[in-house]
Amino acid sequence: MGTVPQGLRRRELLGALAAAGLLGAVPWSAHGAPGTLIENVTRLYPVRVARVVVPTQVQEVVQAVQHWPGAVAVGGGRYSMGGQIGVEGGLHIDMRRMNALVWLDAPARTVRVQAGMRWRDLQDHLDPHDLAVRTMQSYSNFTVGGSVSVNVHGRYVGHGPIGASVRALQIVLASGEVREASRQQHPDLFRAALGGYGGLGVITEVELDLDPNTAMERSVAQVALDDYPGFFAAKVRANARAVMHNADLLPPHFDRATAVTWATTDKPVTVPERLVPRGQRYDLDRTVIWALTELPGGDQLQHKVVRPALLRGQPVVWRNREASLDAASLEPASRAQSTYVLQEYFVPVARFAAFTRGLARILQQHGAQVLNISVRHAPPDPDAVMAWAREEVFSWVLYFKQGTSAEAQEGVGLWTRALIDLALQHGGTYYLPYQRHATPAQFAAAYPQADRFRATKAVWDPQGRMRNMLWAQYL
Repeated sequence: MGTVPQGLRRRELLGALAAAGLLGAVPWSAHGAPGTLIENVTRLYPVRVARVVVPTQVQEVVQAVQHWPGAVAVGGGRYSMGGQIGVEGGLHIDMRRMNALVWLDAPARTVRVQAGMRWRDLQDHLDPHDLAVRTMQSYSNFTVGGSVSVNVHGRYVGHGPIGASVRALQIVLASGEVREASRQQHPDLFRAALGGYGGLGVITEVELDLDPNTAMERSVAQVALDDYPGFFAAKVRANARAVMHNADLLPPHFDRATAVTWATTDKPVTVPERLVPRGQRYDLDRTVIWALTELPGGDQLQHKVVRPALLRGQPVVWRNREASLDAASLEPASRAQSTYVLQEYFVPVARFAAFTRGLARILQQHGAQVLNISVRHAPPDPDAVMAWAREEVFSWVLYFKQGTSAEAQEGVGLWTRALIDLALQHGGTYYLPYQRHATPAQFAAAYPQADRFRATKAVWDPQGRMRNMLWAQYL
């Protein structure tokens, strides 16, 4: 998602929407997940498993794996959207109660945590020491182990994926053995586990490098599509103070970039909160999402009312505050008939404008209901076997609404495969945590290093027990 500072301009947005007469109540409905039906946040592609275990320590993971005779899959925050957290008829290990701090070395700026800890919990430990997570997603609800398993990235300038900040992993193998993996110790296991989607074993502990928590000032610039790569190189990548950056492309034409940069500053903070408070209600945010997708003229509402209200001024905030955004602000009032989903594509920087124009044409041809496309940047990834940045790339994160019916899912599959083909034509690839619409041929073309991953998996999981619906389809 793009930069949407929660609470930063809530009064201004409230006033703007009130003036537009768009503050009607949207009903909230909750849906409980039955017993062994493992659902993700979208409630698409649930997986029915045979058994669920919820460990709190590594020995319980060891026992669960050793005593289960079949396939094993791992889940954390359940934000992957296509069955990556479960396998039909298998064992599901729910890591969310393995959330303890193992140790924190504040002077050395390093930390070790159990893999089920969420970023927001880690931030509570780090903030009193004026420390921050080096690389994470834009929202703080994800687990650390899950983030490593999908090799996430965020808005951090020059950082690339999280793997670059991971010092070591503790992994429980399919045999029940516990191994420490790093760049020095079992490096093949370490590199395959980064973005390995639980295919090598259960990540139970993660050791990370940290950064200082600093004050940041926001700046916003409107940039023509063809000018954006040069703007990024000169104004963002070359700016030693730049910490976070993304560029938003808005429907229906996606033809202009709203570049949002957070840079370190010596100015006093204008938002005193060091972290986004927990447990806030986001009724206003849900109303906005509903209005943008359900009311006539939603695109113009976003251009003329919502974005100007959210991006007004140059606030100064703590880095930890901007990094502790809550994904609850994106939760719709209901997911019964429709849901909100992400996709992501990675293409070499020289192909930015050409890919963006092709992407816009495909989305328009298929009537895709995209609310926002957030553009990020990543240098080449030297670590992960299943790297999505094999050279310097821009990424396009699509946030869109789709129906939950089988017909609607098939329709999304059509334009998703068209976008994957487009990315491949431009020398790029697509991201794996989302719906499994890619054909096996597209997967093979997008991830030619999958043979190396298979070979590593054959060493550490020779019986192929560590599986989920993603690997069942493509490996």
